[in-house]
Amino acid sequence: MGAEGMAAVTVGPGVPPAAAGPGMGPGPAEGADALFVALSAGFTTLSHPLLYVKLLVQVGHEPLPPTVGRNLLGRKVLYLPGFFTYARHIVEVDGKRGLFRGLAPRILSSTLSTVSRGRVKKAFPLEDIEHVSNKDDVKTSLLKVAKETSHEMMMQCVSRVISHPLHVISMRCMVQFVGREVKYRGVLSSIGTIWKEEGLLGFFVGLVPHILGDVIFLWCCNLLAHLINTYAVDDNFSQASVIRSYTKFVMGIAVSMLTYPFLLVGDLMAVNNCGLLAGLPPRTPVFSSWIQCWRHLSAQVSSRVCSEMSLARESKALVPEQFLSTDGWQKHASFLVLNRSG
Repeated sequence: MGAEGMAAVTVGPGVPPAAAGPGMGPGPAEGADALFVALSAGFTTLSHPLLYVKLLVQVGHEPLPPTVGRNLLGRKVLYLPGFFTYARHIVEVDGKRGLFRGLAPRILSSTLSTVSRGRVKKAFPLEDIEHVSNKDDVKTSLLKVAKETSHEMMMQCVSRVISHPLHVISMRCMVQFVGREVKYRGVLSSIGTIWKEEGLLGFFVGLVPHILGDVIFLWCCNLLAHLINTYAVDDNFSQASVIRSYTKFVMGIAVSMLTYPFLLVGDLMAVNNCGLLAGLPPRTPVFSSWIQCWRHLSAQVSSRVCSEMSLARESKALVPEQFLSTDGWQKHASFLVLNRSG
């Protein structure tokens, strides 16, 4: 390198470092982003069988009969198959590779989500927003929490919109297990199929409940964590900082129970009336909107509660066949426990 080249990359006091050019390799930020994307893809791959089984339970596909067991009180109960039993059934039908049906579009969706969040974060850096301090009064601290949450909400909404089309493709690839269809295979062919049959809106079915769930989750989680850290955790306590560091994580677990119905409705709408057995009658009604799907599931919950109350009053009654269905909000469970008398 000549003298001119040496001078071009010299960094002196007050002079910012030169941008990475050809032959200089990626900067630390780019390397960190690539590592984060790789870790995200790895976690997506490892968790895919669990999400796969969960989705099949959500759409009501129960190919295995329940087994009789006893609960902690010694009462007879019926157990629907858990994750490992269900996963073994998938392996028996499709082989080990079958556990990763729909993985490719899900990895692409996760990658798009991660990259888009990073782009939005760079375009609207969080450093421009003042963080909450113990010296802030109530009004100021709540205002700062609102600004931070709004920033997170913007990133999440943008990433959700960008990655949702691939999420829809992934969901449809997975539920093909129910009817043994091969309608949705590769990513490109699936894009062509959806565009031909449903148009642009077909890529965004179920988007609204997903976004609503994300927004409610962020606001509830951040506000609850702030209130607990401010008013419930005493600064004089020696482990106060440790407790505060875990508050948002714990709140996230609790709030996820509240927002789960939105994610369930979004996933069901993604596969509803798409030409697959899992999304057509008689397995499920054809919904005109996600609100209709919500009302249908709410009615199923009310019916289930009435059935449980009626069943509890009967002596030595058998569990009716329809009672073993997984309709309603409880579809998210890896297994359902159904009480029976006797």
